[in-house]
Amino acid sequence: MRIVLVTALALTPLLGMDKESGKRLTESAAVFSEVMETPDKGIPQEMLENAHCIVIVPGLKTAAFLVGAKYGKGYLSCRNKDGAGWSAPGTIRIEGGSVGFQIGGSATDLIMLVMNERGMDKLLSSKFTLGAEGSVAAGPVGRTGTAQTDVQMHAEILSWSRSQGLFAGLALEGATLRQDLDDNFSLYGRKLENREIVTSGMHAPPEAEKLLVLLNKYSAHEHKEVSESTGKQ
Repeated sequence: MRIVLVTALALTPLLGMDKESGKRLTESAAVFSEVMETPDKGIPQEMLENAHCIVIVPGLKTAAFLVGAKYGKGYLSCRNKDGAGWSAPGTIRIEGGSVGFQIGGSATDLIMLVMNERGMDKLLSSKFTLGAEGSVAAGPVGRTGTAQTDVQMHAEILSWSRSQGLFAGLALEGATLRQDLDDNFSLYGRKLENREIVTSGMHAPPEAEKLLVLLNKYSAHEHKEVSESTGKQ
């Protein structure tokens, strides 16, 4: 009886983490869906079509009293090796700070697109700093990317935020992204590196199905496959 009680107490934190990770995946899918369904005010379609990876952080916390700080947890997914579909999600934490005279606080949904292989390689490292180790720029808003600036066209990572119903590009220089091995353990039962999750072709957990379906829905690669198969018929 004592052994059973000890085992139950030991598993309780893990069960809690599993529920939290599953809830966060559901929130990530909802954020992405709502942004992409916003007429003429979302992420430009060609940006998503050409992206190598996506990062979604629902409810990024920003708090400030003289010194600002950011903290949030989310997920990344990258294109499969053959270019069709998206990988199982890996977990990330974003942390950052800014010094300045400011008082206030907010919760913001964050989406980032990684636009080339170099940015993808940095994203899949154990941690890296935006701006210092990978160029990041506020992404253009709208269904087309005609408003892109030269900075946006050459940035490795484009970022957007949504707060209080407003959706706009967001500059994140100085923020640090790192993989979360504990949350990966919650999802996969092992402390996997994000690079292994993304590149090994492993199966995604059931909680990630909705997010992956949405990514495929708005992916040009998926649309092309459908049109090609339809043509063959």
